[in-house]
Amino acid sequence: MWAIARRPRWIAALVLALAVASGFAALGQWQLSRSVERPAATGQQTEHVRTLASIAKSQQPVRSAAVGQRVRFTATFVPGDYVVLSDRVNLAGPGYWVVGHAVTQDGSSIAVALGWAATRTVASSAIHTLAWDPPPRTVTGRFLPSESPQESDFEKGKHSALAVAELVNTWGTPPDGVYGGYVISADAPAGLGLIDSPPPSTEISLNLLNIFYAIEWVIFAGFAIFLWWRLVRDAWEAEQQAAGGEEGTPLDRRIAP
Repeated sequence: MWAIARRPRWIAALVLALAVASGFAALGQWQLSRSVERPAATGQQTEHVRTLASIAKSQQPVRSAAVGQRVRFTATFVPGDYVVLSDRVNLAGPGYWVVGHAVTQDGSSIAVALGWAATRTVASSAIHTLAWDPPPRTVTGRFLPSESPQESDFEKGKHSALAVAELVNTWGTPPDGVYGGYVISADAPAGLGLIDSPPPSTEISLNLLNIFYAIEWVIFAGFAIFLWWRLVRDAWEAEQQAAGGEEGTPLDRRIAP
């Protein structure tokens, strides 16, 4: 069998099998590297306050490195564009968020979650107070990507998701440009509680599906080598059978009646 494996034909087949196995092994290594999900930014990075314009741009997708970043910017809140979001859970329990429409100094709009209230009445009362505070002010908070729109009762003015695309339709002042995320303010206005906004998780997690794919590619790589060995063995067995048949023919003829 070793003599057959050293023939040029089977040496070329071995080279091909090794090349295929190497490709499968590379794919397995790629899947294994993707199975380790690392956070886009560390806690030290996100807790260092940066300007909003340095991490995000209006009318542009939110980059993963910007998620959870603490930012600071100066903006003017539009008095008539405050909304109340229901079913928002805070450390104190479920309640309501007051969200404002802030216009930055360059004219771009961004949604700012200003504070939390236990009841809608308290949240609405805070909006009346905020409407009398139009001058520009400095906002410091955590930048997060927009949430997905949910079914809301628009006729009753009920909203539960902080979806930027949904809020734009409720703002009375059309924005020139809109950020794809929103900011949770680190300072709550009078009458509202702080919204819980912890730093993003820095723990490394494993994606079991990618690990399973990596194991599959390793099995395919081993199968490529096994297939070459099986073909060589089949060729060796065929030659053994052919040789045994040729040697047995004269003997059969001598003992035949």
